[in-house]
Amino acid sequence: MQRKQFLKSLGLGSLVLPLLHQACSKDDDPSANSDSCTSTSSETAGPFPTKNPSTLEMVDIRSDRTGLPFTIKITIQNKNNSCAALQGAIVDIWHCDKDGYYSEYGGTSMQTVDYTSVHFLRGRQVTDSSGLVGFTSIFPGWYSSRAPHIHVHVYNATGTSLLVTQIAFPSDVTDQVYTTATQYYTKGKQDTYNATDSVFSDSVANELATVTGNTTDGYVLTHTIVVSA
Repeated sequence: MQRKQFLKSLGLGSLVLPLLHQACSKDDDPSANSDSCTSTSSETAGPFPTKNPSTLEMVDIRSDRTGLPFTIKITIQNKNNSCAALQGAIVDIWHCDKDGYYSEYGGTSMQTVDYTSVHFLRGRQVTDSSGLVGFTSIFPGWYSSRAPHIHVHVYNATGTSLLVTQIAFPSDVTDQVYTTATQYYTKGKQDTYNATDSVFSDSVANELATVTGNTTDGYVLTHTIVVSA
């Protein structure tokens, strides 16, 4: 199956997790989930989930990948406790490299380049008393039919899954990176934006991160994810 065909079938395939965390707002306000204690939307883990995340507990997930410096700060809140910080939650993230490729997969029609034996841009951490985890990475690239994104899987302290979701990027930031940053501009702007993306089109309000920085010094992403724990 081609990657594009997979994305078109997200609403029907078995990979789509039950929609346990329904968004209530349609505003493009990245802070809406923390201000109103709105549960973050559930999304597919996609065709390239981490195969053995428990072995990848680390802060720096870059491995050999090059690109703009990118700091990722994710706060987990518990809706069942008035959106208080959730300490001890396990947070897995993964995203593609600057060229749109994922580690742990490849050599197929969905991703022709074979990266099955490496594990770049995947990592796991446990939230602190503020509900925070932080990762050192590179700014992700894009691939056809998807807006730029980061995958996140949140578990409770005992390993029970709480939420699989994705993080969206402000389009003005991605346009700047993909048209001016030396290592990214060969492909130009992404061909799919949040409003028409098969994952984000109905739920971008509480999946849109705040991203600050520039193409000289790099970027910092901050985002809050609300789960029911």
